[in-house]
Amino acid sequence: MNEAVLSMEKIAHQVAESNYISRDLSWLQFNYRVLDQAKHIDRSIFDRLKFLSITSSNMDEFCTIRLGSLYNYLDYGKERFDYSGLREEPFRKLLLTETQKFCQDQNDYYVRKLKPLFAQNGFIIADFNDLSVETIHRVNEYFYHTIFPMLTPMVFDSYHTFPVLIHNRLSFGVVTKNPSDQQNQLKISFIQVPHNLPRFYEVVTDEGIQFIPVEDIISHNIHHLFRNVEIASINLFRINRNGDFTLEESEDIESNFLEDLKRKIKTRRSGRVVRLEVEENPDPWMMRLLKIQWDLDDYNVFTVSKQSLIDFTGLLQIVNHKEFKGKRAHQPDPIKPLNFPEQGSRDLFDVLKERDILLHHPYNSMEPVLELLEKAADDPYVLSIKITIYRVAKESRVTAALLKAAENGKHVSVLFEVKARFDEENNLREAQRLQKAGCFVIYGVSSLKTHTKLLLIVRKEGDEKVYRYVHLSSGNYNESTSRLYVDIGLLTTREDYAHDVSDFFNVITGHSQPATYRNLITSPRDMRIQLSNLVQREAENARNGIPSGIVIKLNSFQDKELIDDLYAASQAGVPIKLIVRGMCCLRPGRKGLSENIEVISIVGEYLEHSRIYYFHNAGNPKVYIGSADAMVRSFDRRIESLFLLEEEILRKQAMNNLRYNLKDNVNAYIMQEDGTYVIREANGEPAFNIHKEFYHVTKEIVMEAKLF
Repeated sequence: MNEAVLSMEKIAHQVAESNYISRDLSWLQFNYRVLDQAKHIDRSIFDRLKFLSITSSNMDEFCTIRLGSLYNYLDYGKERFDYSGLREEPFRKLLLTETQKFCQDQNDYYVRKLKPLFAQNGFIIADFNDLSVETIHRVNEYFYHTIFPMLTPMVFDSYHTFPVLIHNRLSFGVVTKNPSDQQNQLKISFIQVPHNLPRFYEVVTDEGIQFIPVEDIISHNIHHLFRNVEIASINLFRINRNGDFTLEESEDIESNFLEDLKRKIKTRRSGRVVRLEVEENPDPWMMRLLKIQWDLDDYNVFTVSKQSLIDFTGLLQIVNHKEFKGKRAHQPDPIKPLNFPEQGSRDLFDVLKERDILLHHPYNSMEPVLELLEKAADDPYVLSIKITIYRVAKESRVTAALLKAAENGKHVSVLFEVKARFDEENNLREAQRLQKAGCFVIYGVSSLKTHTKLLLIVRKEGDEKVYRYVHLSSGNYNESTSRLYVDIGLLTTREDYAHDVSDFFNVITGHSQPATYRNLITSPRDMRIQLSNLVQREAENARNGIPSGIVIKLNSFQDKELIDDLYAASQAGVPIKLIVRGMCCLRPGRKGLSENIEVISIVGEYLEHSRIYYFHNAGNPKVYIGSADAMVRSFDRRIESLFLLEEEILRKQAMNNLRYNLKDNVNAYIMQEDGTYVIREANGEPAFNIHKEFYHVTKEIVMEAKLF
């Protein structure tokens, strides 16, 4: 057995012995669960391709941010230990080896299982060599008139510097030699496929639609760009660059900070290369050159079969094609909130003075929140609007309402988090629009990222009383994603919430330090310690023979301190159930450590995004919902909030939410002690799919909800 194999076995043993799961290896397991959605044969080919494209965009973000973060340590000689105890270089080899395996599985499944289904569904991704003479003529005309003028060969030689190739963009490396050059020296030119071209050229035939990859069209016509030289090889490839950066805000918010942000966004386009995807059998001379230029080795190189595609995100052109409209899964119409059956027939301001409303998206529409904002923008009695924004839709009704409110003379304060990853440019543009309209805009707080989702509307009513209308949520103020993301939010005028949210806005927009919140737990102030206290109380109850239990639903679980608290609670006898969609660093079911902890993941038609924390509390449950995952960044480097549900019916709704998640046997995966996941078996029980069942929830069902 060679030394490399022994080394990898030693690394694997160390990973298995650790009491914690590697964050990055756990994330890869999550992407396997997304890939599994593409394998559901009961879905249409278009829905299956949608999930395949999601795995591809997920992988791009993973390489850009997580792999990029690892290279920040490697490239600058900083020490880093993974949760498994591995140092930077051994972990790099393990992570890239596992990433290679995933991408191989991804490509194999596309070629073997999905591609053969295309023709029977009315389309094919056509091989250029199989096109008819007439179609080749049309395709070549498209190249001459549209593509050719956009292409720019960039040569690299002793007279020209190595070009900065844009990440996530298909590129060609064309190796050439000049017949008149007696030394027969090779040169390389790079051509990037323009990002504003469709990925496929479409040709309608009697059999269906032929989708011809733009890279194939360019490859077969690339000789037109190289006159009087010999083309030695044409190589298709794509790169991911390090896009992980930490913003250190300047005191001069208006100029230095915004300029720094713009500059940092641009570094994504020139950061170090962390992954190179290349079509099989690339030119060896080119590969040696690229590895030296970008400081890569074989671990960074991902070879893709010519039968497959580099970058599956381009498949969305097929998925969303008008010809196949109606062949995708149909989303049911949203139902009315349990506490707001009069939605659409009564004034929301009046209803909220009577009762709180819990919204569960996408089963409930986001319309009440949008309606409240739009009414507030025009209402002559509304005095001010305050809101935190993390992500908004491209044509945002939220932004439009805030602009109108400012135009109508209302005081509008917007904490716009322009550091929201990959939405920085859109957020910066929207924030500047609001500022120009007269809104008071805060571009984040210090070095913290504002992730909490809060809205406060102040309205002076006819009786001269001032009411504060509040919305607190786990989800973004984004009407587009609210139809796809599972989130939970509260609309209320209760004084306890209004007091807390007003105080919280004063903290994040000014220089205030609140004494105590009544129903809010916030970070970076005290969220970790308060959650820790709640866990420890359950452990103490268990030790004293008092009934106990913890159920937590979130996106990611990574904070070691809270994990250790849950391990201790498990050892004290507390039954603990975790519903963690994405990566989970807690290791469940380990003897003597976490035998009383179960972890499931729900991955299906909707993206699970809500956060719910339930503590049995000796039969008087405490239930919190909000924006925070159990992450170091959430507790230490973000402005987050969780809020206590006080009213019985609202608490029961959240408990039923957890109960349904634990009951799901269609979308649920059970986490094993080794960090892998297996599909939950129905074991003869009727199928229970929460992404369907939540459309049929009634008040009677909710009121009987019980977790322990």
